Amino acid sequence: MTTFHRSSNCQSCEVCNRKSVFFQSLSDEEMKMINVNRYEITFKDGENIIKQGTTSSHMVMLTSGMAKMYIEGVDNRNLILELVKPWNIIGGPGIYIDNRYHYSVTALGNCTACFIETANLKKVVRQNPDFAETMLTLCSFSGSKNFERLVSIVQKQMHGRIADVLLYLLRDVYGSPSFELSISRQDIGDLSGLSKDSAIRILKELENEGIIKIDGRKINIIKEDILQMISFKG
Repeated sequence: MTTFHRSSNCQSCEVCNRKSVFFQSLSDEEMKMINVNRYEITFKDGENIIKQGTTSSHMVMLTSGMAKMYIEGVDNRNLILELVKPWNIIGGPGIYIDNRYHYSVTALGNCTACFIETANLKKVVRQNPDFAETMLTLCSFSGSKNFERLVSIVQKQMHGRIADVLLYLLRDVYGSPSFELSISRQDIGDLSGLSKDSAIRILKELENEGIIKIDGRKINIIKEDILQMISFKG
């Protein structure tokens, strides 16, 4: 029989649960229910964590690293919905609609993820209203962010879209105006609904105007206020 080894991130389910706001309202008994048949998997850069269209048998929680969540479109074009960081729960509407994942999730660099049976989660939702409300709140927040992304892609010009992506990376992903990208130029295009070439061209234009500075995978946002203005004007 194959032996599975825990990573250094997998100390115990209780330790992980305390790090996620998702589980704060659970009793000890409900925690035990969530933890039944729970397991961890280590992923390498570029490996699929979730595949769009497959059975949504588990909720997934990253415990280290980062991943991209995206919709697989036609002609091999993808639309990235968000970059997922540790202790965020990945599930989606398919759990209650058709038991399918409606998006894919791929590792950005090496990462670890914990898999929780959706059947166990549904049991806890039915008996703990506070937990159910937390789940609704997180799903609603994620949905509102996707609406904002949709407005950006549909209504804004290319410069406005790239400005939105850079502000998203600054504020929601890296938390700093200076960061080293864990995503590719293609991913920037997929975040903004643009081709890779268009994304690279506009990034270069922003650099030439002194709004950002690019050094390989490092980006330094020099004039956040100008980026905000570009985003506002679209």
